[in-house]
Amino acid sequence: MKLGERLKAVADMVPAGVTLADIGTDHAYLPIYLVEQRIICCAIAGDVHHGPYLSAKNAVAAVNLEQKISVRLGDGLAVLAPGEADVAVIAGIGGANIIDIMSSSPAVMATLKRIILQPMIAAALVRNWLQANRWQIIDEQLVQEEGRLYQIIAAEPGDSLPIDPVLCEIGPLLWQTRHPLLKQHIYELMSHLKGVLSAMEGSAAAINSAKYNEFVRKLRELEDKYACL
Repeated sequence: MKLGERLKAVADMVPAGVTLADIGTDHAYLPIYLVEQRIICCAIAGDVHHGPYLSAKNAVAAVNLEQKISVRLGDGLAVLAPGEADVAVIAGIGGANIIDIMSSSPAVMATLKRIILQPMIAAALVRNWLQANRWQIIDEQLVQEEGRLYQIIAAEPGDSLPIDPVLCEIGPLLWQTRHPLLKQHIYELMSHLKGVLSAMEGSAAAINSAKYNEFVRKLRELEDKYACL
């Protein structure tokens, strides 16, 4: 099993020897790769949709790993019993959906030693949630695949210092380490905000709203960070 750049970066954040839960597994590529590479010995692959669930079961059966990878149909972390997995991966969905999944299963979350998240959008919301719920960000990566930039966040239980709001947008560890893709990442964040502001400028009510002023402030802070690189 060969992974694309995005899933390979996720796999690199999985500690050796853990029991992994891959939530929203799709074709179970991640757990298959990790078991085949003997990084982990067993995994649980969950998906809420019947089609991907069947795809995952077929993929696991095709490589004769049914004894090591349990494929389950269910919603989010509800496929797990508390303590059944050490590490959970939730990748390839929006930040708000990731937060809903984590918030809906507090008993399971309380027994996890690490979570690895790859939000497609709204990564800042995810970082804010992690901080508010006593999860410390311990690693962040940027990966480019097929012309798109992806953010990957690993966190472990623990308190952290308050994160500057602009660094919640950028990623505190991405900024701290000056990731090679950081400049492109901030440029894309600025471009997105400029598009939002441009759309709002068609409405006088929108221009005078607190949200518009917040976006203007956020854009200026991103521009200041970009100028430092």
